[in-house]
Amino acid sequence: MTRYIGQRFLAAIPVLLGILFVTFAMARLLPGDPCKAALGEKANPQTCDAFKARYGLNKSIPVQFGIYIRDVMKGDLGTSFRYGRPVTAIMAERLPVTVELSICALLFAMVVGVLLGVISAIRRNSMVDVGTMLIANVGISMPVFWLGLMLAYFFALVLKGTPFWLPPSSRNTAGIVLTPLTQVWNIPSSDGILYGVVSFLSNLNIFNSLVTGNFPVLWDTIKHLILPSAALGTIPMALIARMTRSSLLDVLGLDYIRTARAKGLRERVVVSRHAFRNAMIPVVTIVGLSLGSLLSGAVLTETIFNFAGVGRIMFDAIQARDYAVVQGFTLVIAVIYVVLNLAVDVLYGFLDPRIRYS
Repeated sequence: MTRYIGQRFLAAIPVLLGILFVTFAMARLLPGDPCKAALGEKANPQTCDAFKARYGLNKSIPVQFGIYIRDVMKGDLGTSFRYGRPVTAIMAERLPVTVELSICALLFAMVVGVLLGVISAIRRNSMVDVGTMLIANVGISMPVFWLGLMLAYFFALVLKGTPFWLPPSSRNTAGIVLTPLTQVWNIPSSDGILYGVVSFLSNLNIFNSLVTGNFPVLWDTIKHLILPSAALGTIPMALIARMTRSSLLDVLGLDYIRTARAKGLRERVVVSRHAFRNAMIPVVTIVGLSLGSLLSGAVLTETIFNFAGVGRIMFDAIQARDYAVVQGFTLVIAVIYVVLNLAVDVLYGFLDPRIRYS
C-alpha cells in the first residue's frame, strides 16, 4: 500500500507541473494588460515598464515559469498585483470559506442522496421509487443560480417572522467576530508555517467556534450555511441518489444476496450488512469527484449568498489579470484533486477486500 501511494504521488508531479504551466502560459497569452488592470488611469508606458520589471513580467514565459517554480518550492506563491499581498495570506482567508461551504454541501448531498437511493432501490418500481427518482431528476435539472435565489426568497421573505426563517446572505450576522486561534494559542507570526496553518484553521468558523466553545457563533454559522449548502449540494445529491440506486440494485441481484435471504436473514440486515458496502464503490467515486469540483470554487453560489470564497476571488483575479492569485489557487485546487483521487482509490480496498494494491 505504501509503495502504491508513493507511486501515485510521483506520477502526480508531472500532472501538476503540466496543469500549472498551461495555466501560467494561457494567463499571459490571453489579451489584457495586468498593469492597466491594476493601475487603471495611472497606467502609462513608464509606470507599466516599472510594473513589469517589479513582477518579472518583462522576461520570457519559460524564464518566468522557472522562477515561479523555484519560488513555489520555497513555499512562496507570489504577491497579488491587485491587493499587494502574498497569495498565501489571501488563500488563508478565502480558501477556508469554500472548504467549509463545500464540506457542508457534500454532507447534505451524501446523507440525502444515499438515503433516497437506498429507499428507491429497496422499493423498486413502487410509487416511492418513482417519487425519489423524480426528486433526483428535478434536483439535477435546476440551475444553481435559480435554486439559490428561490431558496433565499422562500426562506428569507416568505417565511420571515416564522421559526423557519433562515438568513439569505453573508457568512455570519453583522457584528459577530471570532477570536483568531493564533491569539488564543499565542502563536506569533514569526512561526511561519505553523502560524499559516493555524490561521487557516482559525478561518474555519465551525472549527474555530467548537475549539473556543463559542456556541452562539457556531449556531449562527450553521444557520448561514444551510441555504448555500442546499443550493450547492443539490446536483451532487441527485447524482449520488441515482448512482446509489443503480449500484445497489446490481448488488441485490447477485447470488450471495439470494443466499443470505435463503438463510432467513431479515431484509434490513441483508441490505445494510451484505449489499450496502459493496454497492458504495461507484458512489465513493462520485463523492470524491463532487468534493473536488465543489472545492474548485462555487462562483454562482458564493456570489448569490455573498460568500467571499475561492470562486469570487478567482473570478475577480481573472478579470484583473492577477496572475499570481490565479496560479496559486489553481495549484492548490489541482493538489486537492490529486489527493482526493488517491483517497478514493485507497478507500476501494477498504470497501472491497478483494481489491489489492501491489
